[in-house]
Amino acid sequence: MKFSFFIVFLFVTICSIAQQSVIDNLKQAINKPNDDSTRFGFLVQIGELYAFNNADSSIVYIKKAMTLAEDRNNPLWMAHANSAVSLYFLVAGDFASALNLALKNINEFEQYRDPYVFAFSTLVLANVYQISESYEKAFDYNFKTIDLLDTMHYVNNMHGIHFLNNKSKTLITAYNGLANMHLNLNKMDSALLYGKKACEVNITEQINWNYPLYILATIYEKTGRTDSALSLYRRSVSMAIKENIMIDVVQNYAGMAKLFKEKGRNDSAIHYARKAIALESEINYKLKTPEAYLLLSEVYENRQMNDSAFYYYKYAMAARDSLFNQEKIQQVQRIAFKEELRERELQQQAQLEQTEYRNKIKVYIVLGIAVSLLSIALILWRNNRQKQKANALLQQKNEQVEHTLVQLKATQAQLIQSEKMASLGELTSGIAHEIQNPLNFVNNFSEVNSELIDEMQQEIKAGNSDEAIAIANNLKDNQEKIKIHGKRADAIVKGMLQHSRHGQGVKQPSDINKLADEYLRLAFQGLRARDKSFNTTIQTDFDETIGNINIIPQEIGRVILNLVNNAFYAVGEKKKQQPIGYEPIVSITTRSVNGKVEIAVKDNGNGIPEKVVDKIFQPFFTTKPTGQGTGLGLSLAYDIVKAHGGEIKVETKEGDGSEFIIQLP
Repeated sequence: MKFSFFIVFLFVTICSIAQQSVIDNLKQAINKPNDDSTRFGFLVQIGELYAFNNADSSIVYIKKAMTLAEDRNNPLWMAHANSAVSLYFLVAGDFASALNLALKNINEFEQYRDPYVFAFSTLVLANVYQISESYEKAFDYNFKTIDLLDTMHYVNNMHGIHFLNNKSKTLITAYNGLANMHLNLNKMDSALLYGKKACEVNITEQINWNYPLYILATIYEKTGRTDSALSLYRRSVSMAIKENIMIDVVQNYAGMAKLFKEKGRNDSAIHYARKAIALESEINYKLKTPEAYLLLSEVYENRQMNDSAFYYYKYAMAARDSLFNQEKIQQVQRIAFKEELRERELQQQAQLEQTEYRNKIKVYIVLGIAVSLLSIALILWRNNRQKQKANALLQQKNEQVEHTLVQLKATQAQLIQSEKMASLGELTSGIAHEIQNPLNFVNNFSEVNSELIDEMQQEIKAGNSDEAIAIANNLKDNQEKIKIHGKRADAIVKGMLQHSRHGQGVKQPSDINKLADEYLRLAFQGLRARDKSFNTTIQTDFDETIGNINIIPQEIGRVILNLVNNAFYAVGEKKKQQPIGYEPIVSITTRSVNGKVEIAVKDNGNGIPEKVVDKIFQPFFTTKPTGQGTGLGLSLAYDIVKAHGGEIKVETKEGDGSEFIIQLP
């Protein structure tokens, strides 16, 4: 059977870090007035520390702790005392007893949820199972320890400054255990991985513990990196001597002896093996003795010194049998087997209870379904009667709703037509006012020309040819002016006809700047025709790079006309409220932005209240007084812009004005 002599150190050495001065201090503390909990913690800790160099003293203090736990009838304290006893048995080589107590403490942990008991016991179990080559369980308990450390915060407990309060040292111990097991299984990559993890924790947390270096040295030694291994052994020895950790010194001496033997440096191998044996004898520690004796036997055998080889081999076998004989291993295996059977029985019991619970749930579900179906049947019967009554009432209501809907649609059609006629009226008023100016010129010059003709006839009769010629020249000039203003009126009419007739609602390339300018002027002239007192500053800023865009001109014109009329209304209302110091301004701007054309109509009126901004594009919503607006203008504008694949939005601040922005592709 393949044994790992030094794996026990993974758990043992961590406790030996405490020096004799710590034990002395604890003894003094016991003699001082303390509560039972503190005294119990001191007794357990002294027992654990003595376990590595004075077994008799260890048992004395542990028994005192157990007596105190029994007197106080405290099963949790007893579990803690058992933890110390399990450590004593592990060091003494009584692995069966150590296993029994550790398993018991695991159960105590399940009852009391005490992290100290669990962490201590899982480390003991990991070591015992590894010694008995039950690697699967050993791995399992090491990983359980690591998982517990990830979810647990260590605090000072009844054991004072105990090593388990140091989460980092416990984590290093678990990683070292995993590294050593992978080393025994000849899985060097995994062994090196966990060995380096232990060293990383040691460095990061500034633990300054020599043992992770020792484990890494053994891995390097087995992978042929002997120079690196020797360097780590020497560093580990130096740190252990400095901290007075003699057990660690022993194992490093043994490791160096083995390395020197492999390198063929037999004198050095004998030197360090004997130093390990002498130091073990001095501190009364036996776990490395078999390995050291066996190494000396092999060295003397290589030198063909058979008597010495046989002498040390005999001591090696005796030491090994005292620690790891077949009977002890079988005891461990029997206990492990019983524990496995117990776990299986618990699992079977749990499965049986779960099956019974599921059967009860099924019965309850069936009863629940039956009751539910009966309830549903009653509800459906009642609902059916109520439904028959409700259907008759619903039919009557539906007829009323249909009648109301017909009336609403008729009213809506009338309102939309009214809005269109209102827009047409505003447009017509603007056109009439726009044409009136050139017509006035035509009429005025026609009357003047009639008078000039009469004068010219009189001058001709009188024989004043020069005067007649001068009057004829005036007639010619006036006639030219009549022609110019006539063409102006003709252009206005043709332009309006083109917007109203061309394409009959079909998109066509149109000059958006010209369209915006025309409808701006028509809106202003239409308003002036109705209200001679109205006046405002009009500003335009047209982007001449836009060119023609594909739109239905009369539809977009209606949108611009509506927005401009709203802007004129807004500044007019504010002028009425602030007649002094306020200058009405309405502006229209076009620009090309990211492949889109923007038409912005802005005013410095009163703005739109924030609470109604989201409603302004809804049909029939208006902020104007009753009789002055249908609430359909912005709704129609929204529909027209959307039909063109564009968007319309508003930016407004109450008291500062509004800006409506149209975006077209």
